[in-house]
Amino acid sequence: MNIENSRDYYGKVLQGSDDLKTDACCTTEAPPQDVLNALRNVHEDVKARYYGCGLVTPQAIEGCHVLDLGSGSGQDAYLLAQMVGESGSVTGVDTTPEQLAVAREHEEWHRERFGYANSNVAFVEGDIEKLDQLGLPEGHFDVIVSNCVINLVADKEAVFAAAFKLLKDGGELYFSDVYSERRVPEELRSDPVLHGECLSGALYWGDFVDLAKGAGFTDPRLVTSRPLGINDPVIAQKLAGIEFHSATYRLFKLPSLEMQCEDYGQAVRYKGTVAGQERVFSLDGHHHIEAGYMFPICGNSWKMLADTRFAEHFEFFGDFSKHYGVFPDCGVATPFGATGAASGDGPEPAAAPCC
Repeated sequence: MNIENSRDYYGKVLQGSDDLKTDACCTTEAPPQDVLNALRNVHEDVKARYYGCGLVTPQAIEGCHVLDLGSGSGQDAYLLAQMVGESGSVTGVDTTPEQLAVAREHEEWHRERFGYANSNVAFVEGDIEKLDQLGLPEGHFDVIVSNCVINLVADKEAVFAAAFKLLKDGGELYFSDVYSERRVPEELRSDPVLHGECLSGALYWGDFVDLAKGAGFTDPRLVTSRPLGINDPVIAQKLAGIEFHSATYRLFKLPSLEMQCEDYGQAVRYKGTVAGQERVFSLDGHHHIEAGYMFPICGNSWKMLADTRFAEHFEFFGDFSKHYGVFPDCGVATPFGATGAASGDGPEPAAAPCC
C-alpha cells in the first residue's frame, strides 16, 4: 500500500503545502541566513509543493556529491545545489511523477539563476526501497539526505542498507523524519490519510536505532527534534496516546565506530572555519564546539571529525593508546527533548561536553 498511497497522496490528493492536515510534513525551525538566501533562488512552483519536516542542509558540503532520497518537487535539491557549488552535484530520487515533473520543469531556470555553465542537478524516477535497481554508483556519495520520506516506505531496513553501500567511507546520511515514542498499532498503518500525513509509517525511535545500527551506522546522532502538533480532531482521536516527534539525525559511515562512547582522553580544537558556524560548530545536539576551546571528546566523536570532511576544520589531541572507560554522561533513556536542541536551551558552547 505504501508506495501507491504515497504517489496518490503527494501527486493527486495534495496540491500544495496548505493541504496538509498536520504539521508533521512541515518545517518550523528558522533556517540560518545562508539557507534563507539560497531559498530565494528556488522557483515558487517548487516551494509550493514542499513537504519536508526538517532542514537537511549539513555543513561543509562544497564540492560534495549529494543524493536526495524522496526529492519531491526539488526544493532541497536546489538548495543543496547552491551549497555544493558547480563542482559538486545533487541527484534526486522520487517515485511520484507529478512531483518529478515540477522539479524537472525548472531545472534550466535554476541553472541560469545560479549562474552555472551546466546544471549540477539530476532527477531519477524510482522507489527508494529499491535503490540497488537504479544504477547508482556504490561508494560514490559524500552525503545522502532525506526529508520526511523514509516513514512513507514499508521496507525501511532496505533504505538504510542501500544508503550505507552508496556512501563513501566517512560519508553520512543526514536526514529528517517522523518518529513515535511507541510503536504505532498495526490497524492504523493502512490508513491512507495517516500514512500520507507521515504518521502511521513513523518508526518507534528504538526500532530506528536498531535498524540504523544493523545497516552499519553504529552510532546514530540526534541533531534536533521537536514534538508534532496534530490539529485535525479526527486524526488526533485515531492516534490518541501516541506522541510523535520530527527529528534530524546524522549517521556516519565509519566502520571503526564503537557501540558506545568510549573515553581515550582525547580533545579537539575547532578552527572556526566552517561557513555559517564560525563561532560554534554543532556536531549534534550534545556537541556544540566553540572555536578555540579545547573540547574533551569521546573516541566516536573524534572519528566523526577526524575521518570525515570535517578534519581540516579541527586540531586533534591524543590518540587511542589508553582507554579510560565509558565517556561520562553517555546515553539517555529517550533521545527527544534530552538535548535542548529543539527549544534552544541547550548547553552553552564551552560547557563540559557530553556524548
